[in-house]
Amino acid sequence: MRPITSGSRRLLQLAAIGATGMMLVACSGGGGGDDDAGASGGEGGGTITVWMDQNRADALADVIAAFEEESGTTVEVVIKEFGDIAGDFVTQAPSGEGPDVVLAPHDALGNLVSNGVVSPIELGDAAGDFQEIAIEAMSYEGSVYGVPVSIENLALVRNTALAPEAPATWDDLVSTGQAAVASGAAQYPLLVGLDPNNADPYHLYPLQASFGGPLFALNEDGTYDGSDLQIGNEGNLEFASALQEWGTSGVLNLSISQDIAKEQFAAGASPYTITGPWSLEQFDEAGIEYAVDPIPSAGSLPATPLVGVQGFMLSSYSENSIVATQFITDYIASEDAQTAIYEAGDRAPALTAAFEAMPADSPTTAFGEIGSDAVPMPNVPEMAAIWDQWGATEAQIIGGQGDPTQLWTDMSTAIQSTIDGS
Repeated sequence: MRPITSGSRRLLQLAAIGATGMMLVACSGGGGGDDDAGASGGEGGGTITVWMDQNRADALADVIAAFEEESGTTVEVVIKEFGDIAGDFVTQAPSGEGPDVVLAPHDALGNLVSNGVVSPIELGDAAGDFQEIAIEAMSYEGSVYGVPVSIENLALVRNTALAPEAPATWDDLVSTGQAAVASGAAQYPLLVGLDPNNADPYHLYPLQASFGGPLFALNEDGTYDGSDLQIGNEGNLEFASALQEWGTSGVLNLSISQDIAKEQFAAGASPYTITGPWSLEQFDEAGIEYAVDPIPSAGSLPATPLVGVQGFMLSSYSENSIVATQFITDYIASEDAQTAIYEAGDRAPALTAAFEAMPADSPTTAFGEIGSDAVPMPNVPEMAAIWDQWGATEAQIIGGQGDPTQLWTDMSTAIQSTIDGS
C-alpha cells in the first residue's frame, strides 16, 4: 500500500441532515413500555436517554436534533468518560438508572451480554452496508448487538524526513532507527508508549501476532473460542524471547509512556512510532510530515493489529425500545452520522459508504485500510482474565527480570487458572 502523507490531509464536509436516513430492518428484545413509540420513519414520542462521550455528543448534535424533530422524541444525552461507560452500564441498567442507548467498545460485548443488559438488533441485509470487520466485532454468539460507528487500530507512523521509505521488515525498521540515533538525527530508534509495570499488550500485539502468537483459538465461523486459551503456544514463547532482546537493545523502553511517545515523535525525536489515529491531531499541530504504514513483521506472519470497534447498543431495560432502535438504525447508521463522528475523532467509519467517501490520501483512510486486514479484539468474557497478567509479564521480560520463556509460561498457567475459577 502506498504511504499516506499528512501534507495532503483534508476533512470531508458534513452533508446537510435530511430525512433520507438509511432505512434498516430492526427489531429489539428490549423491555416493554413502547406505547408512545411509532414505526420507523413515523411518529415517535417520549424520551430516550443516550450515554456517550463528549466527542461523539458534539459530533452528533445535528443528527440528534434531526431525530428529535422528525420523531417527536426527546433525546437526553448523558456525557461520560468513554472508558467508564460499559462498567457503569452493567451496574446501573438493572436498577432502571441506565440509558436506552449506550455507546460502548465491542470488546465489552461478551460481558454486556452475559450480564443481560443489551439486546440484539436485527440489521438484515443492511448489515452488508458496513465493513465486514465491524459487523464481526459487534457480533456475539451469532447475533449483532449494535450499530458500529468507528473502527480504530494501530499502524506505524513514520517521520518522512528521518525515514523516507517504509521499512520492509522489522529488522529494517530497527536498523534505520538505530542509524538515525547514531548519526545524531534522532534520540530514539522507535517510540512505543509503555507502562513500567504493565507494558502495553495492545501496542505490542501486532508483533506478537507476527510470531504466530494468538490469544484464543477460533471457532469455525471465525469467532473466538474463550474456552481454548492459546496464549502459551510456541509462537508466543518466541515472541517473549524477542521482547527481552528488544528491551536489552533499547528498542523498547519502559520509561517512555504513551504521552511521552507522542510528544517526542511530534518533536521529531524518532523516525517511527506505533500508535493509533487518536495521535494524528497532535502530530498535525506540530507540523511534522509523516506517513502511515503497516507495522512490519518481526516473525514469519503479518504483524496484525487488534481492531477496536465502537458502536451504539440497545439496553435490554429500555422502556422505549422501538424508538431507541429507530434512533440507532435510522440515524446513527446514516452516512451523515458516521461521517460526523469520523471528522470529530479521526477514526475510520464503520459504514462502507462513509469510509469510501473519505479522501484517498487521508491518514485516517490509511489506518482504516490497515484495519480492514486486522482482527477484532476478542469480545469473549474470558478476555478480562488476560490483560493484567499479560501486561505485567511483558514489563518483566522487557525489563530483564527473568527468563522470558519461564515468565511467559507461568503467566499462561496463571491466566488459565483464573479462567477456570471464573
